[in-house]
Amino acid sequence: MSGTDWRKCCQDEWVLQGMAMPQNLDWKCVYEAKPFGRNLLKNPSPHGLSKAIPPPEHELPEFPMDGPPIAQPDGDYSGWSTSTEVLPDDRSGIPKGAVICGLPQYTWFTLEQTVDLNAEGLWGEMLDDFQPQIVIQDWYEESQVHESIYQLHVKLLGADQSTVISEHSVNPTEDLSAYSHKWKEVSHVFSGYGPGVRYIHFLHRMKNKFLNGFFPTMFTGSSVMVNPIKSSA
Repeated sequence: MSGTDWRKCCQDEWVLQGMAMPQNLDWKCVYEAKPFGRNLLKNPSPHGLSKAIPPPEHELPEFPMDGPPIAQPDGDYSGWSTSTEVLPDDRSGIPKGAVICGLPQYTWFTLEQTVDLNAEGLWGEMLDDFQPQIVIQDWYEESQVHESIYQLHVKLLGADQSTVISEHSVNPTEDLSAYSHKWKEVSHVFSGYGPGVRYIHFLHRMKNKFLNGFFPTMFTGSSVMVNPIKSSA
């Protein structure tokens, strides 16, 4: 097929009326990249878990674990940049003079990755003028680890990867008064964000606890998707 034919295939399949579709693009590559309606994040579930199945229960071991504290759960983190922050001991609420046998060690485990929108088949004129909806979704494990166990920070970046055009942050507080253990959804739709977006930086943090045993906070189903729907301001 000719470039014009591939361009028409893209226009017909994604119903792109009103979207700038320049003649000089390799429309065959764009069509094969399938830039719309698919998850642009790599390795969205590194723990091998699915939101369709409840998260596994974590049981206190019969005997305290040997060795140094564990800071992050096992997983295949290919595609992610990771880092760990060990938090200082929280001694609030401990009566003066009390004998302390042990305190939990908390850590933030951070995972992040950057999506190159041009490399994923999205072109500049479409991103600048049409400004399609950018949909973010994530699922984290509700637990009794701490009242703050999850944070999400997503930024829409310019071509220099440092200019922030739009951003969204989530920092929920958990209700520890009653036990509940399920996947909790976090989502956001970027719309009317303005011209210049070329990259998306996705970062989330999970809090883990170590005391005799290791109690992680898991996540699954992280996604960044671009929909062929024109944004509104």
